[in-house]
Amino acid sequence: MAMSGTYVTDVPLKGSAEKHYKMWSSENHLIPEAIGHLVQGITLHEGDWDSHGAIKTTKAIWFEEVFKERIEIDDEKMAVTYTALDGEVMEELKLYVANLHFIPESQNGCVCKISVNWEKRTQDSQSTKFYKFLEGMVAAMDDHICHN
Repeated sequence: MAMSGTYVTDVPLKGSAEKHYKMWSSENHLIPEAIGHLVQGITLHEGDWDSHGAIKTTKAIWFEEVFKERIEIDDEKMAVTYTALDGEVMEELKLYVANLHFIPESQNGCVCKISVNWEKRTQDSQSTKFYKFLEGMVAAMDDHICHN
């Protein structure tokens, strides 16, 4: 079993790339309202909600994880990168860098290309739960965006 790698998947979305990108890049504070069944809260530690390099903590409900991350924003590519800094994820992984790239496909639809670079601390790590959870969050956000 690999100790490091990259997980890549495409998530087809019905909402526009612009709306999805805006939610993940500059409206993170609204995520608990939008998908409260997955995320209990997000706390800002450094920077502003919409600033490149901001540091935030996300409290996930599904597997009761706390995830402290740095966010990097690329407006030109409509891409957001989250780098894990602390929390339960870092007890299992040495590296967790998740990139969400929103690619327009039509006026009202897009694809989110998710890529996660990871490195396990031990062979027994259950790292798949972290990127599968992210994939579920992106899909759940589509329901919120399409209904609002």
